[in-house]
Amino acid sequence: MYNIYTQNQCNFCTMAKQIMFDQNIDFMEINVQYDDQAKDFMKEQGFKTVPQIYDNDGNHIGGYNDLLEIYKKEG
Repeated sequence: MYNIYTQNQCNFCTMAKQIMFDQNIDFMEINVQYDDQAKDFMKEQGFKTVPQIYDNDGNHIGGYNDLLEIYKKEG
């Protein structure tokens, strides 16, 4: 299951989730506005923007554009 770190009113988050829906990828959304541990994790990793996406093995994929590139190549 992928993890996607998001926040409210984030168009790139919405578009990234749509790619995952379209590709039938199971994911868990973690909204950093409501989860202080997730917000701290993002800061520790040096990320200042969302979405940030991790694959099933916990590898960092990147943001929306990175996810889009992966599935454009496969599609």
